[in-house]
Amino acid sequence: MSLTGNWSYPTPIKFGAGRIKELPEACAAAGISKPLLVTDKGLANLPVTTATLDILEAAGLGRGLFADVDPNPNEKNLDAGVAAYKAGGHDGVIAFGGGSGLDLGKMVAFMAGQTRPVWDFEDIGDWWTRADADAIAPIVAVPTTAGTGSEVGRASVISNSETEEKKIIFHPKVLPSVVICDPELTVGMPAFITAGTGLDAFAHCVEAFSSPHYHPMSQGIAVEGMRLVIENLPIAYAEPGNLEARAHMMSAAMMGATAFQKGLGAIHALSHPIGAMHHTHHGTTNAVCMPAVLQLNAPLIRDRFDQVASYLGISGGFDGFCAFVEEFNASLGVPKSLTELGVKDPDIDRLVAGAIKDPSCGGNPVELTDENLRALFAQVL
Repeated sequence: MSLTGNWSYPTPIKFGAGRIKELPEACAAAGISKPLLVTDKGLANLPVTTATLDILEAAGLGRGLFADVDPNPNEKNLDAGVAAYKAGGHDGVIAFGGGSGLDLGKMVAFMAGQTRPVWDFEDIGDWWTRADADAIAPIVAVPTTAGTGSEVGRASVISNSETEEKKIIFHPKVLPSVVICDPELTVGMPAFITAGTGLDAFAHCVEAFSSPHYHPMSQGIAVEGMRLVIENLPIAYAEPGNLEARAHMMSAAMMGATAFQKGLGAIHALSHPIGAMHHTHHGTTNAVCMPAVLQLNAPLIRDRFDQVASYLGISGGFDGFCAFVEEFNASLGVPKSLTELGVKDPDIDRLVAGAIKDPSCGGNPVELTDENLRALFAQVL
């Protein structure tokens, strides 16, 4: 193991029930006087969104809204969002919602002042330095799910609708200036979204903990994040109004996104091309892929899971953890295969080609190849 790393930690976070009322103050702190609230189509007309727009309007910040955002946001959504931002004379973005709204909102703020296409800023080498950093608009992030942790991330995942590939677009200034985490905003989530987003947070923690890279701070955060999901996701799933469980899940989501600075792995390398080509729910896809990936990585991660399983409330070390994951998925209504999830007539060659190029490959304990990725896809499909 090389004892070197590039580390970053999140931004100011206003955490707690009812703190959405502080949104005007958060905008002021970020230097925003005319925000555009960016969210997804499903949230656009729900009370949680209209109430937030009411708060903005009452504070004299208008009620600018852009909601043409697909579940897996793409460059067409982004172009439309940038056009709405410019037409409305906005000076900042409120990224609002689950992963799709947060990711697209961050990219609208990022791209509104750029002259190059978004694909020029993919998370490859130092491509982020191509951007005009001074032209990036300020961002306030308001998650309404507990999963991706994009509210504390410096990147967004955007699908290329022409090539059906998910691309990670990175820049340090994409990190929101202020985050408001109000668990009351997550109470209205349908059960399957509560499960899927929560399992996304779990996957982030599991993969960060498994990654071979050196980041002891993230290692500890990943362990505690796993514990919070294990203890609280079943409660949030069964008791949607339980604010304590909802709050712990929001913490776990941010912890997962912070921890995966240490790396992601084969779970995400599989799920990104599947989501791009078959439009499956990202967190649920991660959950389906997790058991097979744990077995692939077993020779290199068994000992570390043996050490923490009891802290997580699981007996039997690594083997007990693997058994728990399958039981956990089943208890939350997760299908056992991608076929059951709705993936039909998959092009395995394209999936493998997409997976091997995914940046997540670099954090997997076992080196990923065309051969073992093909075997993984066969298992999960």
